[in-house]
Parts: sequence; structure tokens; C-alpha cells
Amino acid sequence: MTTPNDSERFIVDSSGWVEYLGDGPKAQAFAPFLEKPESLLLPTIIVYEVYKKLLRERGSTLAELFLSEAFGFNEREIPLTVSSAALAAKVSLETKLPMADAIIYATARTERAQLITLDAHFSGLPSVTLL
Repeated sequence: MTTPNDSERFIVDSSGWVEYLGDGPKAQAFAPFLEKPESLLLPTIIVYEVYKKLLRERGSTLAELFLSEAFGFNEREIPLTVSSAALAAKVSLETKLPMADAIIYATARTERAQLITLDAHFSGLPSVTLL
């Protein structure tokens, strides 16, 4: 299993946040990444996906807990920029990734971060750890 080291930066995909916060079967596999916030980046598209899924499936208490944590990311929050949107479009065409996944992957590439995920859409792509 991959674990974070001090020099690496990580993006945990929406699937990992939901698994961890929902105490799913692979929650502990995401713990080393999510519990090391100094190395963790948070693209705003992930905030959208996780908050929506938690509101829909787990209720407002857990969703608001996640959102309060997301507000604490400050300089580690990664907004969608024009250049990352353009890169995501190219990535989507090259890899057939859906829009949100392409944005997340393009952000990880731009930020030189390892993407940690459960999502098989990312399988085989460089700098992706599939748990």
C-alpha cells in the first residue's frame, strides 16, 4: 500500500473522501493521506462532488463537517482556472475521462500531486494510486 512521505503532495479523489468520512470498508486505506493535511490539496470540484454526495446520502451533519474542514484548506484549495480547464478538456479527449474526473486528474498533473482514488476510471494513468 502507498503511504505519504514528507516530500509528496496528494489529492484524494471524491471517492476517497466519501469512503473515509462514511467509514466505508476502505476508509483506513485513505486515512494516511487525509490525516496528513499539510501534504493534501483540495480541488474545488472535489468539494462540490463530496458535499453533494454527503448531503444526498448521509445528511447535512456529515456534509457540513466536511465543508467546515474544506474551508480550512486556504492556500491548499485549488480552484478551477482557465488553464486547468483547458488541460482537463485535452485530458478528457485523450483518456475518455468524464468531465469532473478529467478536471481532478488535470489538477493533480498541474500541481505535481499524486492522485489517490477508488475510481477505476483512473486506472493505468501516471501519478495515480488506485486503492
